[in-house]
Amino acid sequence: MIDLASITAVPKIFPTTYRLTARNRWDHFLARVGVKRGEHRLEPGLYAVGNPTPDSPVFVTANYTLSFDALRSSLEGIDGYILVLDTQGINVWCAAGKGTFGTNEIVLRVMITSLGEVVQHRKLILPQLGAPGVAAHEVKKRTGFWVEYGPVRAVDLPAYLKTHKATPEMRRVEFPLRDRLVLVPVEFVHVILPMLAVAVVLYFVGGLLSAFAAVAAVMAGAVLFPLLLPWLPTHNFSTKGFILGGLVALPFALSVFLQHPDWVWWRQVGQALEFLLAMPAVTAFLALNFTGSTTFTSRSGVKREMFTYIPAMAWTFGIGFLLAVVLVFIR
Repeated sequence: MIDLASITAVPKIFPTTYRLTARNRWDHFLARVGVKRGEHRLEPGLYAVGNPTPDSPVFVTANYTLSFDALRSSLEGIDGYILVLDTQGINVWCAAGKGTFGTNEIVLRVMITSLGEVVQHRKLILPQLGAPGVAAHEVKKRTGFWVEYGPVRAVDLPAYLKTHKATPEMRRVEFPLRDRLVLVPVEFVHVILPMLAVAVVLYFVGGLLSAFAAVAAVMAGAVLFPLLLPWLPTHNFSTKGFILGGLVALPFALSVFLQHPDWVWWRQVGQALEFLLAMPAVTAFLALNFTGSTTFTSRSGVKREMFTYIPAMAWTFGIGFLLAVVLVFIR
């Protein structure tokens, strides 16, 4: 529901610049490593970059600082306005999936900022990755502003603005190694303390091999998975994670037979299965987290994958854990 009291007669425009400061880059670093994850945001509203006029273009973005900074730094030499939506500090792609970068928020922000009084034209340039959350015809009907989808990457905007036509390269969504590497620190920071705590407990309960197995399973899901993503077979992330986790678990399973040739066969097989069941489940669960970090997946696809594979992860991990407990008591 639109708060009419918040709509002012005189449009409020925040000034901004093309240049990123040391403070901005420090904020980016903290965001990349997951520190104060929900606080990397700025106030929604209308921002002016350069010296815009009523004929200057209007770009729409999220109030996630990395999204906003990527846009403004790419517009150097271009005078324009940036309409910042309240996406609760979430980037454009994820916010479009969650609905915060969407039709209602655009309509609300256009009204609150009195954008129609600031510019003479009626065009909003949105990032292509925001399209899933926006009904362009509804925006036009309710605000009078047309929606135009710009390129995937903000760095392509200067070239795009020359013709307002995107080349196939500008429309292509890619997820190269560099982008995948950026994801690693956030996941690693969030799992390192639980991983070490579990490893210490397993060291005293199950021995050094079990402790190393826990570390290997977590590192495979949080670090190796995003790096190897394009080369892992199957379509969905869960089965990719199971495959990677199985490959990582295989040396641990084989080491049981090599290190303990004197054990009875059922004990050897039991501990080998402990690794082959529990480790892939952990890796697959962590791999599933990356569905929200890439445009390879859809919102409905992620839900379907969760309902399908999380029970399998729980069962395989549970059986592996039960085997570990039984083997500890029958030593």
